Amino acid sequence: MAWIVLIIAGLFEVFGVTMINKVNDKPTAANISLFILGFAGSFGCLSYSMASLPMGTAYAIWTGIGTAGGAIVGMLFFRESKDWKRIICIAMILAAAVGLKLIA
Repeated sequence: MAWIVLIIAGLFEVFGVTMINKVNDKPTAANISLFILGFAGSFGCLSYSMASLPMGTAYAIWTGIGTAGGAIVGMLFFRESKDWKRIICIAMILAAAVGLKLIA
């Protein structure tokens, strides 16, 4: 269960990062509320999962999901670079996260 909650925490992280971009573009009350909700959900789920998982593993997975997810969202929705080197680096982040799951 802790692993599922950790993945949800990472997805909330991606949502929160996406909302940072939205708040920078258009700082409405709705965007700011969604930004706060995204990071509150992220930290809450991360905290819950760290009760069962090692801190280093949980944090690495959480940041990996947030980093890779944020980059992917940026490429898909915000016209960021889709250079093959960038995609290779995202794949390495995801591979490292899977490796940590297999070890822990």
